[in-house]
Amino acid sequence: MITRTVSKNPRTTRGDLVNDLQRAGTKVTKATISNTLRRQGLKSCSARRVPLLKPVHVQARLKFAREHLDDPEEDWENVIWSDETKIELFGKNSTCRVWRRKNAELHPKNTIPTVKHGGGNIMLWGCFSAKGPGRLIRVKERMNGAMYREILSENLLPSARALKMKRGWVFQHDNDPKHTARATKEWLRKKHFKVLEWPSQSPDLNPIENLWRELKTTPASRSPVCTPVSKPATCKPRFS
Repeated sequence: MITRTVSKNPRTTRGDLVNDLQRAGTKVTKATISNTLRRQGLKSCSARRVPLLKPVHVQARLKFAREHLDDPEEDWENVIWSDETKIELFGKNSTCRVWRRKNAELHPKNTIPTVKHGGGNIMLWGCFSAKGPGRLIRVKERMNGAMYREILSENLLPSARALKMKRGWVFQHDNDPKHTARATKEWLRKKHFKVLEWPSQSPDLNPIENLWRELKTTPASRSPVCTPVSKPATCKPRFS
């Protein structure tokens, strides 16, 4: 019963199971429930956060997958992937593990300080292909459609040339309003850039997300939050 219940509803708590069994005439403890589920290969984990997918998003992603299912590897090597991201000094990017004793979780040596609004951040635009990283640009002001087109104008083609992309290379960006604005689409058309049609709510399909992860965790690992230093450390974000 316990395994069947959590299989149907993974959000069922041990307290819920205790109450259900008690109403059925069986008295058990939460520890017994945990041990029973563990023997079945089930353990309590934090639920992953994923984009909210409506039926229309699911259908679009499925259509995208079917259309590109048989694409040769060479086609994907001819794509320039792009995106914007924010890197915070204090926040989700500042993570580290510590060895500590029981009840010592709040000792200053075992904590990561947090501040409101991340304590400062930078916005970046970047791109890359199978051949390597393209340009990485810091966005110093709030980005709008005009600024986005300016960034593409100054950095997209030079990145393609530096990467020695083959003729007919394809540009990818997501469905952010700045990217899908009529003026941006018209600019891309006039420049004769071929754009990869992209399903909405699909950040996990863009391999640049893995590159952002590396970019964020590397500076965070050098932060004084985890490693005391005698003077301010400097690091230049780079793809590696």
